[in-house]
Amino acid sequence: MQPTEQALPLTLPALDFDHNAATAWGHSLSQRYNEATPFPHIVLDNFLHEDLIASLCAHFPVEPTHNEMLYERGYKGQSKRQISPLECDAHLKAVFNAFNSAPMLLFLESLTGIQGLIPDPYFTGGGLHETKSGGFLGVHSDFRLNKKLKIERRINIIIYLNQDWREEYGGNLELWSPDMKTCLKKILPIYNRCVIFNTDKDSNHGHPEPLTTPEHVTRRSIALYYYTSGMTAADPSQRNKTHYKPRPKDLLSLNYHLNKLLRKKN
Repeated sequence: MQPTEQALPLTLPALDFDHNAATAWGHSLSQRYNEATPFPHIVLDNFLHEDLIASLCAHFPVEPTHNEMLYERGYKGQSKRQISPLECDAHLKAVFNAFNSAPMLLFLESLTGIQGLIPDPYFTGGGLHETKSGGFLGVHSDFRLNKKLKIERRINIIIYLNQDWREEYGGNLELWSPDMKTCLKKILPIYNRCVIFNTDKDSNHGHPEPLTTPEHVTRRSIALYYYTSGMTAADPSQRNKTHYKPRPKDLLSLNYHLNKLLRKKN
C-alpha cells in the first residue's frame, strides 16, 4: 500500500491545526474514499506527524485507568481493553480534543461529503483500545444511535499505534460484504496507519481472528466516532447496540453457537 504524501495538518507542541490545509486534503481524497468497496472508506499511512504519533504511544496508559472497560465476551470482544480519554493525562486529553475540533470535522466533511458532522465529547465506545494476545473482535456493524446525545453515527476513524507490527501477528481489520459471505479486504494494523469509513447497517468490519502476538505485544489503536443530527437519529427504532454478524465458518462452529446460547441465558 502506497503511503500518503501528506499527514494530517495537526502539529506539536501547540497542537496547531490548519483548517484550510485539512479541508483541501480531504477534498483531494474524496473520490478515492467514496468509490471504495465494500463501503466508502480509505486507508492512509503516515497519517499523523511523527512527533505526534510518537507522543501518543509514549503516553498510552500502561496501568489501569478509572472506569475503563474490559471485554471477555467471546465473539463480541475478547481480551480487549477500552480506555476513555477523559481518564487519561493532560497530553492525551488535549490531542483528543483536537480530534474533536472544527478542523478535523472540516477534513472529514470534505473527505466523505457528509455535512454537519458532530463529535462526541464523551467518546462513547471510542478512545484508546488495546487487545492482548489471543484476543479478537467479531465482525459487526456498529451501533447507529448515540442514546445520550440522540444523534446518528456516520463515520469511524481507527488510528493504529503498533510499532514493529509483524504480519504473522495477525490482527487484520477485515471488511466484509453486506451479505456476510465474503471478506473483501484485510488491513494490517501497522504503526501510524489510519482507516476511515462510513458507518451504516452494512459496514461489516472486525478483527475476528485471534492475535498470535507474543504475550508482551498488544494491538493498540485510537477509535473516533462522528455523528450527524436529524429525525432518523431521534427515532427510537434506530439500533443503539452493536450488531455482531457470524462469518460462514462461524455458523459451522459449535463453540460459536454454545457461546451465543450462554450469553442468552446470562
